[in-house]
Amino acid sequence: MIVLDEQLMVFNVYGLRQKIIKWYGGKVCYINDLRPKTVIKDDNISEILIHQSQPTFITINKRDFWGKIEAHKNYCVVCFAIKDTRFREIPDTLKRLFRMEEFKTKALRMGKVIHISDQEIRFYKTNDKSIKHIKWH
Repeated sequence: MIVLDEQLMVFNVYGLRQKIIKWYGGKVCYINDLRPKTVIKDDNISEILIHQSQPTFITINKRDFWGKIEAHKNYCVVCFAIKDTRFREIPDTLKRLFRMEEFKTKALRMGKVIHISDQEIRFYKTNDKSIKHIKWH
């Protein structure tokens, strides 16, 4: 399951969710779909994700998630370090990430918090706060 941050909802008019659905075999939803009719604060997202079946949470809000959200064995968080104007890059970049050896299965992604920039991928994982670096592009 891919769970998109609520701030990405504004880009759905451009088909963001549908572009991910085209290549991803599982469910794709927004965080709000998991707890309808409630206000979801960033601090509560971890608790919501824990109760889902191996979700990968996608956000462009790196300021509030990268280095702040705890890595947990039941979910993965992917923080895109891009400006809002580059939202169209998310589906293809995410697909490319999921093809990498370190992230190609749900089992390999779970327990990781991933930061994607133009130059590299950084990540930390459950019980290991050291940041791993992978060059790309």
